[in-house]
Amino acid sequence: MEQSGDTTIRDDRRKNAAAVLPDFCSAASVFTLVVVAELVVVIDALAPDARMQWRGFATATAFVVWLALLASLLLCRLKPLLIRWPRAFAWPLAWCALVALVAAASAVVAWLDHALGTTLTPASAPRFVSGNTILAALLGAALLRYFYVLAEWRARLAAVARAQFEALQARIRPHFLYNSMNTVAALVRADPDAAERTVEDLSELFRASLGAGDKPTTLGAELGLIDRYLAIEQLRLGDRLNVERDLVDLPAGMEIPALLLQPLVENAVYHGIQPRRDGGTLRIAARRVAGSVEIEIANPLPDISAPVRSGHGLDNVRRRIAYHFGERGALETRNRDGEFRVLVRLPCAS
Repeated sequence: MEQSGDTTIRDDRRKNAAAVLPDFCSAASVFTLVVVAELVVVIDALAPDARMQWRGFATATAFVVWLALLASLLLCRLKPLLIRWPRAFAWPLAWCALVALVAAASAVVAWLDHALGTTLTPASAPRFVSGNTILAALLGAALLRYFYVLAEWRARLAAVARAQFEALQARIRPHFLYNSMNTVAALVRADPDAAERTVEDLSELFRASLGAGDKPTTLGAELGLIDRYLAIEQLRLGDRLNVERDLVDLPAGMEIPALLLQPLVENAVYHGIQPRRDGGTLRIAARRVAGSVEIEIANPLPDISAPVRSGHGLDNVRRRIAYHFGERGALETRNRDGEFRVLVRLPCAS
């Protein structure tokens, strides 16, 4: 039992370290290191007492870009080792590795320059190496601090998105489950085949809901899940629920977060169609627009006496879209021509 507990603690430490360590192999991290290194050269060249010529500027640029790429490669290779340590040690180790790399690379460049007589580096090799090392220590500490804060922010954002997703599921499941079970109970004797299909649809919905987390699915699978949900509600509401679909030329294999669209359709039925005495028409339309996919879900506005939707589910879906797609994704709502419309815009690579 003690060994099992120690293993669990070590695994938790690895997860915590991995959660706050950025992806040093990503293009964004490499780009950040290169830009910061080049900014140092530009600032040095623009200093009032600087005497840097174009040859020196080009040499310094090549040197710092080479160092930045080496540093990115080193941190990328070290990440599997760093995540084995608690984060209190992982970041100092990354900083020490970065400083040691700059010191060693500067020493090698100074030695080669003096051996070949190219005079590309200052005459004093110790001064050249020590200056680069001190500068790398300061900039490395600042950059790693930046990466640390960014990773912490992303980890907190992911935790908030997950909590909001679970809260959304908790709010949606109860009323839908009760209504669906009542529908099944009513169909068991009257139409056993329909009852069996409803149970299968309900099983698929809850399998997706309970196992989804925030794992990706495809747009085609999400639309299929919506069809299963609407099949259940069609049995419950009958002629009061009409569904119009306009789905043409959609990238069915496009990855999206699981259960991103189904809650919006459920909101439309529960808050828009169900409260109306005569029901109404639910419209689902989707189209490609300039590198993105737009999905619009529209339902008639409920009667004045019906309760007004709170908007919590829409806010949660909006936050999930912002978390996964950033500014490239959006969720917009508007009332127009007696309808409540939700427009979801998701980036599409193809």
